[in-house]
Amino acid sequence: MRRFLLLYATQKGQAKAIAEEICEKAFAHGFSADLHCISESDKYDLKTETAPLVVVVSTTGTGDPPDTARKFVKEIQDKALPIDFFAHLRYGLLGLGDSEYTYFCNGGKIIDKRLQELGAQHFYDTGHADDCVGLELVVEPWINGLWAALTKHFMSSREKERNEALKMASNASQRMEPVKPELLYIESQVELLRLDDPGRKDSEVQEQNAVNRDQSSAPTAESQSSLTHSIPPLSQASLSIPALPPEYLQVHLQESVGQEESQASVTSVDPIFQVPISKAVQLTTNDAIKTTLLVELDISKTDFSYQPGDAFNVICPNSDSEVQNLLERLQLTDRREYCVLLKIKADTKKKGAALPQHIPEGRSLQFILTWCLEIRAVPKKALLRALVDYTSDGIEKRRLQELCSRQGAADYSRFVRDAHASVLDLLLAFPSCQPPLSLLLEFKPDLCLFSSNLSHPGKLHFIFNIVEFLSNTTVEVLRKGVCTGWLAMVVAPILHPNTRVSPAEDGKAPAPEISICPRTTNFFHLPSDPSAPIIMVGPGTGIAPFIGFLQHREKLQEQHPEGHFGATWLFFGCRHKDRDYLFREELRHFHKRGILTHLKVSFSRDAPVGEEAAPVKYVQDNIQLHSEQVARVLLNESGYIYVCGDAKNMAKDVNDTLVEIISKQAGVEKLEAMKRLATLKEEKRYLQDIWS
Repeated sequence: MRRFLLLYATQKGQAKAIAEEICEKAFAHGFSADLHCISESDKYDLKTETAPLVVVVSTTGTGDPPDTARKFVKEIQDKALPIDFFAHLRYGLLGLGDSEYTYFCNGGKIIDKRLQELGAQHFYDTGHADDCVGLELVVEPWINGLWAALTKHFMSSREKERNEALKMASNASQRMEPVKPELLYIESQVELLRLDDPGRKDSEVQEQNAVNRDQSSAPTAESQSSLTHSIPPLSQASLSIPALPPEYLQVHLQESVGQEESQASVTSVDPIFQVPISKAVQLTTNDAIKTTLLVELDISKTDFSYQPGDAFNVICPNSDSEVQNLLERLQLTDRREYCVLLKIKADTKKKGAALPQHIPEGRSLQFILTWCLEIRAVPKKALLRALVDYTSDGIEKRRLQELCSRQGAADYSRFVRDAHASVLDLLLAFPSCQPPLSLLLEFKPDLCLFSSNLSHPGKLHFIFNIVEFLSNTTVEVLRKGVCTGWLAMVVAPILHPNTRVSPAEDGKAPAPEISICPRTTNFFHLPSDPSAPIIMVGPGTGIAPFIGFLQHREKLQEQHPEGHFGATWLFFGCRHKDRDYLFREELRHFHKRGILTHLKVSFSRDAPVGEEAAPVKYVQDNIQLHSEQVARVLLNESGYIYVCGDAKNMAKDVNDTLVEIISKQAGVEKLEAMKRLATLKEEKRYLQDIWS
């Protein structure tokens, strides 16, 4: 069996899952994958590794490698390493990222670049998978092409060994050209057909496709495609569907004596704090397009520590009605109070199978569905593939196959991803599908806090928009975000309009409690040197950390009146001056006192005032307007720039504007300007806390 080393660097489990998929498929293709997390340096040694290396790397934060890769990256970044340190190494790398963020797939790019600088060579071209449009669009063909690339590598290695034995070591070895995934696609098609079921023959797969085409071409009143219905050419196509993920969990529901359960029972690798809400304020007017709330938490009786700009996770439940609907659909309503017992299947083919950490032991089914699983998450293609085998109706089964197939990628994006479909939506749309509980997935949101522990000792403040969106699966439904919708409901009894009154002062409603836990990776902090100038860019709720920055700076200046403090710039933007100008009075206060040196505000929906022909609509317009000062701060004064807010449009536009400014003010080409901006990022002087 031909062995290769398979490493993964994961933050939330995506890279690990893909690496496990590669590992599971390897055997069928005649390979043996030696699978390890990249952090397990005691289990592999790249300095002496002779087998080909395959690496799957995700990206976290604002373009950083995941936490599990920090030690590895630090070691290979050692400048004392010789340029031929990895000259013996041949590798292929798959990077995961999201193109809505500026530094797309940067975690993988950092490792890829450094391996090459140390002499390693590709045997297979690097893949960059984009979660914005669907990781599977790159992941699936990349994996399919991997087997032919490995085969070619091993054949070339054997041939090279024979040639070297004949020609001796005097002949210089020829550099292997990396194999491109698209060139290997045809070579791997026979293997791909086998992935559906190793025990079935190719002719049986083709026959099944023919049967499915006959079923899907039955007369129908529908002439357009939908979540449950396809039209030619997809409805008549032979499908290449992903391999069935191996089952590994055995679930048993046991009747139990009633026990009290609360959010405090939720498990986490990080410490969880249950804290009271001491204040809730609506910051926007009722006619604003988005409703923004400020929440204050009392942490005085905990040892929760933080800095301004840190983020934390809010432990939030799924909607009661959605949990009830899911229980009804799974026909488990009468067993909702039963205790869920999990164990690993004895005959599972999943390597390294382990019980999920997010499901606490001995809790009820109702509790787990409410607090431990994100049932609203958009299902990945792997889940759709698993649902196929639990669907009895032929037409429904065919449609699920289409949605998880390579040929159905456009339909998956349109009717599942873009429509914000959930597991429940799919189960309601495909009534013959009866899956087990183990197919549910978990994802948790986080929120940014902006408190200063100097200005508000014992208090945490954070703000958020109540997220609302249309989910258009079988019917159009207006939904609220899982976390923000729940928080809005929790604070409703104590919510005040734009005032600073707290429930403790008016003595009405008791303070509700929520559970929070710190986020392990926090990087969005003020410079350690207060004399360094800073530029803050934060439209909408992106202003949150900067209020904390300014509160912190104000206290520092009070404590050190003779100290030297750098200039502070804030570029803020909102839609309407009179509806959603967040923290207007606070910003005026900071500006008046000189804590905030420059305040630049833009309103995107207000009409221009007076004879202003070209109003400044967005933060990037204001940045461009002050391009000379911005360039001076970043290029000549060793300043810092912080960007917080929307990743999809704002962060990209700001980044493009900065490239233009550097190019013009420094008199360099665009490519050189991009390199200088990248250097700022590497020096941690260009920091982003952005979200999609």
